[in-house]
Amino acid sequence: MSVHLPAGEQVQELFADLLDRDVHQEPGTPVVPGPTVPATVATYVDDQECVRAVISCDLDLSARAGAAIGLVPPSGADRAIRSGCVDGDLAENLAEVLEVAGALFERDHGTHVRLQGLHPAGAHLPHDVLAQALTLGRRADVRLEIAGYGDGRLSVVLVERPGTGDHRSQREPTPTGS
Repeated sequence: MSVHLPAGEQVQELFADLLDRDVHQEPGTPVVPGPTVPATVATYVDDQECVRAVISCDLDLSARAGAAIGLVPPSGADRAIRSGCVDGDLAENLAEVLEVAGALFERDHGTHVRLQGLHPAGAHLPHDVLAQALTLGRRADVRLEIAGYGDGRLSVVLVERPGTGDHRSQREPTPTGS
């Protein structure tokens, strides 16, 4: 069974619904987490506990989405961005958004996935999770602008199921401007 690669419009709709705000999206550049580039990385597993998808949010989107859903003033997001990490209430709020984001991967009776791990921006990122976040291929990269809070980038990466090498049921990614 396949895992659906969501289009930018689907990501936009999910964020707009969850945050109860206007959200604009456009193709973006990949989120590339690293030692000097903090990013939140969420991993999603199937029923066999295999990682099937990863969502990475840059520091800006991590802080802004976490603030917007929790009705924290934009200045709270700005403080987190200046500090280089998302923690406390903002991290918990962002976890709520990314848990619901698991629904983006399920279409047409495809594989069920659920949030397995969340590594907030500024926290240690295990090497295997970093490698999955940096995978090229089946991915979507978008820039989201949240009304009243600002913009940030998000990348969705589909992870090949170990031992299958089968991408026949996954759709090709749409152009992302990257």
